[in-house]
Amino acid sequence: MFESHLGEIAALTAALCWTITSIAFESAGKRVGSLSVNLIRLVIALFLISIFNLFTRGMMLPLDASSSTWFWLFVSGLIGFVIGDLFLFQAFVLIGARLSMLIMSAVPPITAITGYIMMGERISVLGLVGMMITIGGIALVILTRNPEGNMVRFSYPLKGLIYAFIGALGQAFGLVFGKFGMGNYNPFAATQIRIIAAIIGFVIVITILKHWGHVILAFKDITAIKHISIGSVFGPFIGVSLVLLAVQHASTGIVSTITSITPILIIPVAIMVFKERVLPREIFGAFITIVGVSLLFIN
Repeated sequence: MFESHLGEIAALTAALCWTITSIAFESAGKRVGSLSVNLIRLVIALFLISIFNLFTRGMMLPLDASSSTWFWLFVSGLIGFVIGDLFLFQAFVLIGARLSMLIMSAVPPITAITGYIMMGERISVLGLVGMMITIGGIALVILTRNPEGNMVRFSYPLKGLIYAFIGALGQAFGLVFGKFGMGNYNPFAATQIRIIAAIIGFVIVITILKHWGHVILAFKDITAIKHISIGSVFGPFIGVSLVLLAVQHASTGIVSTITSITPILIIPVAIMVFKERVLPREIFGAFITIVGVSLLFIN
């Protein structure tokens, strides 16, 4: 039974990891900035996964990967980690992890459509209904009626919402390219390639923006480094590897559906840790979103 549901179990564990890592990175990002958090957490994750691969595979670097595997996973890392996480982490700073992760629930519909186009993965009619319900649930949270008229307005800063949606696009395309390039290759080694690509990408971005001074200052913030370290263990090390393991044993749609429960898991944490005031419609919208995502992949 365990082996037959390995993909689903890995995806559920990944969802728990996302809850921990999103809270940790939100805290660190508000202290030292999203660019510094992104680069530092990837360097920490690369060290951890290299040691893990040395003991489990006998090699610190994925030298046994084919050129094709390297290419597609490299592309996946650039899209998913650099583009996706660059915008997602800035959204953490602007609108918080709870709302950002709710918007990330748009990843499964995007992933489903991309998976259908690239790999012929099936989308049912009920799945199309699920897409609309998912979008409706997100809209219920981010939109509110303008008290001065009948028009609706955004409940949160538009810039943060746009960043979160761009992050969702990056994550979705990164996941599909990751599955396309990985095939039967070791998921932890595949994650290592994606992390290497992301580090190279962020080094280029930070150099262009001349943000190396901010990165150096971030290392001096002990609290931020602690939060980044926690997030690195549960995020790009354990979490991402579990997602790649999951998509090896289940469709990208099923994996995205299960990992999308993070917005529900994060609500009590946001209330207890950040003392956030969560409105009833926001809780209801989060549940509706998850229902929509679940319908998306019912066969």
